Amino acid sequence: MKILLSAGVILASSFTSVYAANECGKVTIADMNWSSAELIANVDRFILEHGYGCQAELVPGDTMPTGTSMIEKGEPDIAPELWSNSFKDALEKGVAEKRLRIAGKSLADGGEEGFWVPQYLVDKNPELATIDGIKANAKMFKHPENPDKSAFMGCPAGWNCQITSGNLFKALKLADSGFELIDPGSGAGLAGAIAKSYERQEPWFGYYWAPTAVLGKYKMVKVDFNSGTDEKHYVDCISIEGCENPKVTMYPPSPVHTVTTEAFATRAPEAYAYLAKRAFKNDQMNQLLAWMEDNQADGDIAMEHFLKSYEADWTPWVSKEVADKVKKALSKI
Repeated sequence: MKILLSAGVILASSFTSVYAANECGKVTIADMNWSSAELIANVDRFILEHGYGCQAELVPGDTMPTGTSMIEKGEPDIAPELWSNSFKDALEKGVAEKRLRIAGKSLADGGEEGFWVPQYLVDKNPELATIDGIKANAKMFKHPENPDKSAFMGCPAGWNCQITSGNLFKALKLADSGFELIDPGSGAGLAGAIAKSYERQEPWFGYYWAPTAVLGKYKMVKVDFNSGTDEKHYVDCISIEGCENPKVTMYPPSPVHTVTTEAFATRAPEAYAYLAKRAFKNDQMNQLLAWMEDNQADGDIAMEHFLKSYEADWTPWVSKEVADKVKKALSKI
């Protein structure tokens, strides 16, 4: 009887182990339509598939449609890079109703916005790292069309950041120092203006954000407004078109989270634990995005580059056993 009982325990134990190894099952991952999200989605797909035995599949996604579908339909299972500010109320409601779970930060530093100048300017003149230094040296930043004005490169028309950069331009009283707010026309125009200035080593002052390929290629310094960050005023005024009395504040970081369905988090706790640990620093993501642009790489190719070239960064996210499985799979591609 004891022998039979022991055999039963061993058999039950074996079934439990097999179930645990396969508990992830089929998992769908939102493949958002911007480069950093594509990279993270492909990294998650590869690690979940080869490290945790999931049947991982990428599905097209975007912030609002993906978040809404996760709440209403329970799919996809994972949104690897969800910019939470644009989905805040629905996200909080989904978590409260136990439909969604926030695993962690996909971008450890959050999305970063600000007014920037090239590093080479600050190296020569350290006071240009502050807004007072910028104002005192306004004539350095030559306007492309009006020699009597200084140039501040804002956000393209129609973008949300056109509102915030315009309100901060007003709050900082940059016009009083001779600056004119210039519309770059497009995201490509804004990036091109930075690239052109860098190639010529000329002064440049304007809005930009991270993580981006541009800040991976070109070393820039975020200008300090000497104001600290007033998140409430930013939300209540700076981000509102037509705000009558904008006050100076630095941009608050934008939370960028990895979000899963509650069902996935419950059925695959080990895979969920990986997602909770997996986070990229902005400097690192800037470099990866620059590599993607230079090599015309999609998310799949960038995933292979990251996992092979940044082993010391991703292995702490997983156990040694999982890391060994992932590295074995990598050796075959």
